[in-house]
Amino acid sequence: MTDPAADARPHAGTPGAPPVGAAPKGLDLDRLTGYLSDHRPELAGEPLTATLIAGGRSNLTYLLRAGDHEVVLRRPPLGHVLATAHDMAREFRVISALAPTAVPVPGAVHLCADAEVIGAPFYLMERVPGEVFRGRAQTDPLGEARRRELTMAMMDTLAALHAVDPAEVGLAGFGRPDGYLARQVRRWAGQLDRSRSRPLPGIDELRDLLAGTVPEGANAGRIVHGDYRLDNLLATVDPVSVRAVLDWEMATLGDPLADLGLLLTYWDVLGDSALAAGNPVADGVGPRAGFPAGAELIERYAGRGDVDVGPLHWHVALGCFKLAVICEGIHYRHTLGQTLGAGFDRIGELVAPLVERGLREVRET
Repeated sequence: MTDPAADARPHAGTPGAPPVGAAPKGLDLDRLTGYLSDHRPELAGEPLTATLIAGGRSNLTYLLRAGDHEVVLRRPPLGHVLATAHDMAREFRVISALAPTAVPVPGAVHLCADAEVIGAPFYLMERVPGEVFRGRAQTDPLGEARRRELTMAMMDTLAALHAVDPAEVGLAGFGRPDGYLARQVRRWAGQLDRSRSRPLPGIDELRDLLAGTVPEGANAGRIVHGDYRLDNLLATVDPVSVRAVLDWEMATLGDPLADLGLLLTYWDVLGDSALAAGNPVADGVGPRAGFPAGAELIERYAGRGDVDVGPLHWHVALGCFKLAVICEGIHYRHTLGQTLGAGFDRIGELVAPLVERGLREVRET
């Protein structure tokens, strides 16, 4: 949920940014400079500066500059980190594997698994020019035609991802496709238990209903992004194109309908909610924001690949459960003062409507 195109973000020395030479929270520039002098010397010849790139709700992303060189650094969030949810090596592996395919990804530069350098594992990737569309202030000026083009490009890119043969790109062992959907329910139930900080009516019922109605998953074995949505893409609008798919921390091999169900959760569930306005997770997508309805997204996707789409009620319900857990985890970190950037104070409001809609959807299966 982050944006490597930092053109519009405040840099060091501007109002609201750290002083020139200061390190944003989560980075130790002195230790990082020493490490880079041994492993990426092109980044060590000039004073290193770092800017936190706003927008991420999970892993932290920074733009590093050293003279004329720019790269993007990704690291896990501060503080309360859910097990397996912020695996830097996993992100690095998948963008490296997808580089020669039709799926646009940032170029992988370097992986550091040593948590001693900056306090957590991290990796470097190329900076890709483009824009992340995450709110109506950006999407309204596009006009109806370009919003439609952007939506269709988003779906074409997802279809291209799901068409990649994992074995052909070295990802045959990237996940365990058998039982993927059942494991998703168990995994997010476990994440929920580690993020509880307040009563959450209905969420345990949703978990149990999902666990008792898991579909067979006829499409298992595809590469699944795990959090595919508009503001996890870098795009251009003149012409319209997707330049890079971002945030691969939850990628695995599994059922691609999970990606579709979660995308519809963002698009038709949150995007159709009164809570969407101004909320950093839900603002700027879906029919309320002038985009095509979710049914058109699925039609476009189905026409570009060989995935059997079928009924998606269960997968939307899983998307609601998963996103409710993610939002609750972010809300919990926010209450502990462990989030960086603006907009986190409202994310907890999304949990209740997600649970309510998830219960309705799972009862349709």
